[in-house]
Amino acid sequence: MSDLLRLLHEGEWVSGEAISQRLGVSRTAIWKQVEALRSAGYGVEASPRKGYRLTARPDSVTAEEILPGLTTERMGRWIEHRETVGSTNELAKQLARAGAPEGQLVLADEQTAGKGRLGRVWSTPKGSSLAMSLVLRPDLPPYHAPRITLAAAVAVCEAVRAVTGLPVGIKWPNDLQVNSRKLCGILTEMEAEIDRVAFVVLGIGLNVHLTREEMDPAFRESATSLAMEGVAVRRAVLVRAILAQFEPVYADLVTGHFPRILDRWRAFSVTLGASVRTLDVSGEVRVEGVAEGVDEEGALLVRDDSGRSHRVLSGELSLRPR
Repeated sequence: MSDLLRLLHEGEWVSGEAISQRLGVSRTAIWKQVEALRSAGYGVEASPRKGYRLTARPDSVTAEEILPGLTTERMGRWIEHRETVGSTNELAKQLARAGAPEGQLVLADEQTAGKGRLGRVWSTPKGSSLAMSLVLRPDLPPYHAPRITLAAAVAVCEAVRAVTGLPVGIKWPNDLQVNSRKLCGILTEMEAEIDRVAFVVLGIGLNVHLTREEMDPAFRESATSLAMEGVAVRRAVLVRAILAQFEPVYADLVTGHFPRILDRWRAFSVTLGASVRTLDVSGEVRVEGVAEGVDEEGALLVRDDSGRSHRVLSGELSLRPR
């Protein structure tokens, strides 16, 4: 099926004879593959004189949809797709422990136990969202691993802006927002020794077709999706755009050029200059004040009302009314 799909083009006829010669199969075998494509959601038109042409593609995140047109050298070149999975991050960690190469991509149409920050569940109803995880093997000390989250936020922000035109911004440490509502979450998980990173799994959850009714009631007022913002886009297009933006950003990161990534993060930030409240894992207020900056380890610098500066490495953040 995938071999035939690579030969077919939207709007262009390909003769049955040409397909038969290229694939080395009979006309009957071609017809069976065409039926398989139709069953998978592809539109394929057939003509006795002209051959076959592709008329529609499903909103799928399979390798057959991602790889054509993918411009990266490494990121996303190995794809593991599942219709349903507990967590793409958990599957990616299993593959990483088994020796998966850097750039291994895990995608799922549905997550039943997706991970958010602070132990939260990231809901991914079937076909509604982009649930993807990348295996990374950076030559970095473990204390630099938080930089990957900031680098990924820059890449995803730039990709979504380019594809959709929406004014996406970054809320520290790992959320993307549109019109003050959460659109995307980023979660990095690391396995490391004392002085070296074994691997990092970068998880990205982006609401694409999700409707308000499909959202967890607890997040209906604070979250959004591309569809809710009036944008219709195929998920495969977003995957390719994110990978294309992330690969050079990641290259800058591992070659010591993090300061220029941080400059781009600051440009997209909706946190810097705002009045903020940070909470610890128990929900207790840690510090309130004005977010003045982010340092090279990804820590948020907050100056409280007394003028004292605080360095916040983790926790929950909310933007306070001005």
